[in-house]
Amino acid sequence: MATEVRTVFFDKNLQVEAYCFQGIMQKFPNHFHDYYVLGFIEKGQRHLVCQNKEYIINAGDVVIFNPRDAHTCEQVDGRTLDYRALNVPEETMRKAVREITGNESLPRFRQTVLVQSELASSLRELHLMISQETEDLKKEELFLFLIEQLLQEYGDEVPEHSGFNPDSQIDKVCHYLETNYASAITLDQLSDIADTSKYHLLRSFTKQKGISPYSFLETIRIGNARKLLEQGISPLEVAMRTGFSDQSHFSNFFKRMIGLTPRQYGKIFVDAGGTK
Repeated sequence: MATEVRTVFFDKNLQVEAYCFQGIMQKFPNHFHDYYVLGFIEKGQRHLVCQNKEYIINAGDVVIFNPRDAHTCEQVDGRTLDYRALNVPEETMRKAVREITGNESLPRFRQTVLVQSELASSLRELHLMISQETEDLKKEELFLFLIEQLLQEYGDEVPEHSGFNPDSQIDKVCHYLETNYASAITLDQLSDIADTSKYHLLRSFTKQKGISPYSFLETIRIGNARKLLEQGISPLEVAMRTGFSDQSHFSNFFKRMIGLTPRQYGKIFVDAGGTK
């Protein structure tokens, strides 16, 4: 059986994470991130569903996830996956966009999969520079040139007012989940907020967001758990603060979604000499 290798590095200068998964068989559940993901396939094939659209992704393909893009993926025909990705926080993206264009608007990239893209080589070079802890002009230059090309070829601006709409029933539910994620939440509560039946809420929410209310809640919990782990807080306390029933449930779900255990994830920030 092939050995799985999972590594992640945090670059304090660029403020991005660099993931590398090799020999992965894991299926990732439907989830989203609160940051941009710029990844590429080095080896293998995956069935990807993102925002209710299906793809078969292969070696040489680049994948782009905007914040809140719901997605899931699994192996095809038992093939293992070699995958590298850069996780770019919104504030890091905003800073790069300001450097490149002079404005403050966050982009939304139009394409999820770039088939056999030339950008894969740039992503790989930048990923290797981060993982090898290179600190020179070339790394930051490469990062900005990469973002510039993505903006020019695939980017649309997201107006600042286009986020939360207080008049939307579904957005009201999302807002409630985001602000009460550490509490026990029932479907009855959510249907009352949306002023609709539980069944209609489930169907409408999943259709609009590409993810069920429960999966949305668990993803919000994991996003907040990441921030606490980055501060050096223990997995047990993080589980308690983010609404998981116990540390085992938290650890299992965290690894299913992130690909690392909470302890492995927190260690990269200790090794980097501090938090973000």
